[in-house]
Amino acid sequence: MGLIAVIATGVSSMVGASINVVPFMIHRSVPSIGPYVLWAFGFAAIPALFAGLAYAILSSAMPRAGGSYLYASRGLNPYLGFVASFSQWFGLSIVIGVIAYISIPFLRDIAFSAKAYWISDWLDQSWVRVGLGLSLIWSFVYLNIKGIKAYTSLLIPMVIVIFCLGSIVIFSGLFFDSSDFLASLAAKKNTVHLIPPDPDLEWSVFLSAAAILFSSFIGFDAIAQTGSEAKNPTRNLPLAILVSIIGVGLFYLLFTASVYHIVPWSYVAEQALLKDITAPGLLSLILPSGLDILILFGAAIALINDLPAMLLSVSRLMFAWAKDGIFPDRITAIHTKNKTPYIALIVAGIISSIGVLGSHFAGDFFLGIDIMVTSMLINFLLMCITLLTIKRRNPELSKNIKILKNRSVQLFVGWAGAFFLSGFLTIHLFKDLSSTVSAWYFHSTYVWILVMGMASLVFLYKWVKLRKRQGSIGDHFKNLPPE
Repeated sequence: MGLIAVIATGVSSMVGASINVVPFMIHRSVPSIGPYVLWAFGFAAIPALFAGLAYAILSSAMPRAGGSYLYASRGLNPYLGFVASFSQWFGLSIVIGVIAYISIPFLRDIAFSAKAYWISDWLDQSWVRVGLGLSLIWSFVYLNIKGIKAYTSLLIPMVIVIFCLGSIVIFSGLFFDSSDFLASLAAKKNTVHLIPPDPDLEWSVFLSAAAILFSSFIGFDAIAQTGSEAKNPTRNLPLAILVSIIGVGLFYLLFTASVYHIVPWSYVAEQALLKDITAPGLLSLILPSGLDILILFGAAIALINDLPAMLLSVSRLMFAWAKDGIFPDRITAIHTKNKTPYIALIVAGIISSIGVLGSHFAGDFFLGIDIMVTSMLINFLLMCITLLTIKRRNPELSKNIKILKNRSVQLFVGWAGAFFLSGFLTIHLFKDLSSTVSAWYFHSTYVWILVMGMASLVFLYKWVKLRKRQGSIGDHFKNLPPE
């Protein structure tokens, strides 16, 4: 994979639900955020930037598949490396299912805008939504099994389409505003919407929203999983991470600002409590016929394009565990013709399918989003801590760092990232545990603890077997695995 393909992997994992759904459906999860979504979005970018820098620094020293697992197991502790990466794997696997599930309303809105009302009604049926969501997942499992050439030939053109069609939304903000939207709403739906006064900013609400919106920036870590398949990984991995997080972050803010400039925040909040909404669905009321379908199509492509990159990411994590002897050996099986880890991809598809079913039976996909946020906050926090400890724990690998070599700069990135991420994690856990739900398993924290408990038992079992087989295994977790 060249630099463009590696960047496309990160972009594809970031742009999708993160831009078209979460900044608007946030009103359902944090109802009091009001008009402050954009500010919370910008604030969420701060810890994401520090986490991205930590990933970039560590990837320059350890350019191998395995990403967060490899970094933390070599620079911090093998068990904490497994915790960081299993947390990431579980969160991403679930959210793959969530994304597949919420892709269908975009197809529904395209049909509605095209006046194909019977198709729109058909796509709104529960069994159709679940069935098509599962079909999307397994189609991209097959694509990944086919190999890197098939993967990149689809991914790069789709990324170009995403940015081109997403730019329509950004430029729309220059020609329309909320008065145009309200006039169109009255004309087309015979509905009068009165914008209430802006509520006072509550910091607890603001920080809770920022913790959830942080999920929009997580995709860049997929780049770290391409270490064994990227050309010149020592240079291309950190460069791709930085390009992805800065470029996509700017795109996010412009896109979200444009939508909220056109659609009043109070209308977005009202609709989010009634149904699953999307940015293109909101704008379809005001954009000229044809443009509305184009941006809906672009949003659908953006969502669907999340899936192959995320499946690649989670399958390579499992592959790295198995190669290190802490996961079943069968996971390392390579397809004889396509040279891809097909067993790991099939397992990833099974877990992601649970995400589709969970979103359906929970009745709200935000449970999956909350699980992912918990998982990724812990993952990124451990990456920043690894940056602080790597020089002491593994001085030889520390010498391999190729970017931001100054230790003072590394310590600043590590401490600042740990500070912000710890704060976000505390806020997110408090919000989850203090929320009122119908059953304990609708608390993402309890689900995460349960899953990590089972994962820890697997790790302990494999660790004991590894020690019996190899005796002292200290050096095993000091060196990089063979390419």
